[in-house]
Parts: sequence; structure tokens; C-alpha cells
Amino acid sequence: MRMMKQAVMSASVALALSLTACSATQSTKAQPEPSQSGFQMPAYEQLQLKNGLTLMLMPQHEVPLITVNAVVRAGSVQDTSSGLASLTAKSLLLGNSLKSKADTELLVDSLGASLNANAGKEGSYISADFMARDAKVMLPLIKAVLLEPSFDSAEFDKLLQREVASLTRVKESPRAVIGNYFAAQLFGEHPYGNPTSGDSQSLAGISNQQVKAFHQNFYQPANTAITVAGDFELASMKAYLQKLFGDWDTTSMATQVELNPAPAPTKAKVLLVDKPDAIETTFVIGGKGISRDDPDFVGLQVINTILGGRFTSWLNDELRVNSGLTYGAGSRFTPYRDDGLFFISTFTQTGTTAETIDLALKTYDKLWQQGIDQATLDSAKAYVKGQFPPRYETSGQLAGLMADMYLYGFDQGFINDFEASVNGLTLDDAKRLIEKHFPRENLQFVLIGNAAEIAPVAARHGDVRQVEMTAPGFAR
Repeated sequence: MRMMKQAVMSASVALALSLTACSATQSTKAQPEPSQSGFQMPAYEQLQLKNGLTLMLMPQHEVPLITVNAVVRAGSVQDTSSGLASLTAKSLLLGNSLKSKADTELLVDSLGASLNANAGKEGSYISADFMARDAKVMLPLIKAVLLEPSFDSAEFDKLLQREVASLTRVKESPRAVIGNYFAAQLFGEHPYGNPTSGDSQSLAGISNQQVKAFHQNFYQPANTAITVAGDFELASMKAYLQKLFGDWDTTSMATQVELNPAPAPTKAKVLLVDKPDAIETTFVIGGKGISRDDPDFVGLQVINTILGGRFTSWLNDELRVNSGLTYGAGSRFTPYRDDGLFFISTFTQTGTTAETIDLALKTYDKLWQQGIDQATLDSAKAYVKGQFPPRYETSGQLAGLMADMYLYGFDQGFINDFEASVNGLTLDDAKRLIEKHFPRENLQFVLIGNAAEIAPVAARHGDVRQVEMTAPGFAR
């Protein structure tokens, strides 16, 4: 089956046409007035059916394609066994009330369409791309996958074996797993520390019955949004989806995990992950970040562009271009609904580990010691504005944006006011954002490499805890 890349994160849309009172109630959020210049979000509408399901519709007639995302508020933060949300999402494709797994794949491929399911920290997703003419074939299939998966036991056993084997193999790649180690190091037992993928040991212990129970608990209409972007007529799509999903009844209320922000670290700590055969050290340095709805979200994208968000950033210049210590270095904020993290990441030869970490920290400290001048700020602002519109051009990107809006609780002001927010960022604002949001004290480190060689380096930067790369899990 042709697989489609899920937009990371998910959204919401509202229908302007009225609904019949007996079948749906319309919900309209107050939206900020759009700015009069710059990139603008295409017109979209949102409605909520009587059963609580949110529909989000955005007609786009440039090409005869439609993208559908179904996003459920059920991610790894809800895991009772590590990897349960991810395994449940992938199990949706093992067959359904309409077709077996093989017949589903055959149908999707015969239409030149794509169908995918996965999970993230806070949401699970079903994604589909198809020709507009095939909407009345694909939409009922999406409904069957979402509401009525068969959870075929034989197919589940094969999926589980594949996933466990994959997680065992992925431990061979430090860059593929260091994010899981860092989240565990920073968040500890808080749900944001849960690895989305789970680990080979936890996953092996999950039963088909647990997957069914997770689906029954969280895959409920009031806990779900369906976003549609592409070539369709608004009134007919609204009526069709209302009829298709209007009979989806709530069978149990999803119990959401309380996600108050995790406590900030009180001391510098280092997680040293021993990979004896490593010839290089992969490391991450960071701390707490921001939530997705933080009003400083846009400004921080500009400041981080200067530090480590583009090829000509300070970190890449110093660690790659000027010193030749690595092939690449960067930094980023990863926001969640109620919390987030910030990190610097790179890799280097084992023998240059100490030098590279020292230079990364020295470069990071330039935010406070040197600060940002006007020319540097102007360059970053121009770069960020230029990179922004191409991220929201296709129906797939727009459907993903709406899914993110639903999942993370932000509105169209993020798009409509983006350019004005960037233009309005001053040097004083930049200084305030640096002082407020970039972690400086009690930094957290994760180093993956040959511990026999780099343990003395690790000890210079905080209390060290050493684990084996081959051990299951991510050292929580």
C-alpha cells in the first residue's frame, strides 16, 4: 500500500452552511481579524455534529485531489503500556468491516490512492490521499478503518512481530533514538516522557485485547476531528459527511490524562548511553521549551533560526563550517499542547567529543553574552517569512494544519498574523524571548557513544547515569 506522510501535528475546519438541528449543532470559534498583508489561510469552515464529532472542510480546486485526516486525541501520553497508542493506530489497517487487510490494500492501490495510520505524542491519525472522483469510495473505507477495525488476530501477531523487530534494529542508530532518550531524561515519569514507538520489551507484552480496549476508550466522536482539504463542493461534502458519520454513537467517554507541565530540572544531569562499537558521539543538550499555544511561538522560530535553525546558523557555522567537527548541528523547539522541550543536537568523532560539546555550549552562550544585532535579526526574519508559505500549499499540508489546530488549540491567527508577528519582532523582544524561554541553567545532556572513551567528558557536565544501548527502553 502506498503510504502517506502524516503532517505532525493536526487541525480544525468550520462549515458556514447551516445544519439541521436534529442532526448537528454548529460551533463557531471567535477568530482574530486577519492581517491585510502577507500569506493568508484559505477559507475554511468548522462544524460539530450532534455526536460531538468535529468536521473541518477547506475546498481547494487547483488540482482534482482530496486529502482527509482523521485525528483522535489519543497519543503516547495516554499509554498504559509503552507503545500502545502507536500499535493501536497501526492495527487499524489490519482489516475492517468492509474489507480484509489484503482487499483494502488492493482497493487503495487500484485507485492510485494512499492510506496510512500512525500516532504521535498527543494524537493518533488516519490519513488518506485520493482523486476527487473517488471520494465516495474512499470516505466509507476511511469510516470503516476508523470506527470498525477488525483487529484480526493473525494479522495482529504478524504486525507485533514486525514492530518488535523494527524497534530492536532501530537501536543501532543513535540519531534515530536519541530523541526518545532525551524526552525520558527531561520529563521522567511524566506522560510527555513516553516514547511514541514504545520499546521492544513493552511492545512484546501488549495483547490484541489491550489494543481493542484502547480503541474503544479513545476512538470516540467527541474525541475526534475529520479534516478535509481539496477539490470538492462544500455543501455536498458537508451533507455527505454528516450522513456518513452522523450515526457514530459514543460508547464510552475517553479518559484523558492530566497533562500539567512537568517540573523544570533542578540540577544538570547527563544520561550516558553506552554503545561500545561507536566511533562517534551523538549528543543532545537542552531543557524545557514551550507549549504550542504560547504567544511567543512565532518569535522563537525567528530567534532559533539564528541559533540553529538554518544552514547559516551560529551552531552550524561554528561546529561544521569553521571547525569541521561535524557534518551538521542545529537546535529546535518541540512544542506540545501543555509543555515542550528545546534542544541542541549534533554528532562528532569520539576523540573530539569534549571539544564539540564545549564549542556547542560556547556558541549557545552567545545568545546572552553577545546578543543579536539588527542585521542578523533582519536576515532571520526574511528567511522565516520566505520559508513559511511553502509549508501550507498542498491539500495534504492544509489538512494537516487543520488537524494541528484541533489537537493543539490554536486558530487561523497563526497563519494570518504570522508575517505581522515576524515583522514586529524587535531587538528588545528578542532579548526578552532569550531570557524567558531558552534554558540556561540545569541543562540536560544525552550522550550516545563509547562510554569507556567519553565518560570523563560526561562527568564535566552534570550528574551522570550510564545505561546500555542494548537495554530495552530509554532509561526512564
